[in-house]
Amino acid sequence: MVAVVAIILIIVLLGGSLYSFFHHKSYQRSYFSYEIFYTLILVYFSVLISFGLLYFMLSFSGVILVEGGVLQEVGVLESLAHSMYFSGVTLMTVGYGDITPIGWGRLLALLEAMIGYLLPAAFFLKVWLESKEKDDDERGEQEKEKKHEVDYL
Repeated sequence: MVAVVAIILIIVLLGGSLYSFFHHKSYQRSYFSYEIFYTLILVYFSVLISFGLLYFMLSFSGVILVEGGVLQEVGVLESLAHSMYFSGVTLMTVGYGDITPIGWGRLLALLEAMIGYLLPAAFFLKVWLESKEKDDDERGEQEKEKKHEVDYL
């Protein structure tokens, strides 16, 4: 019974959060950009799929991902699924440890984790710079209006 109430509460809170996130009121200083948000998601999926395919291609030259600490041969589709899963876990810097890279896979995993760690910071910086430019433009227009009022008097 407690679990059912907890799940319902989580669903209601998550639904309310998503609703307010996408249908928020427009305030004077709203820095959220759908364009940048969708671009971030697209870049994440592109990087995830690219690295997943790299792990998959490297698996043809030998076992590149070890599951549960045991070297085992898997089928092509299972290898693709493992590669995509490992890529997602690594990109999001979660690192469950259930699949471990070996050989060149370690270097790729480090590179992918670094990209996953830096992407949000880069997009945050982009939003911050755009908001700063917008604020500077607004101040410049206000100063022009004040100067025009003084000149007009």
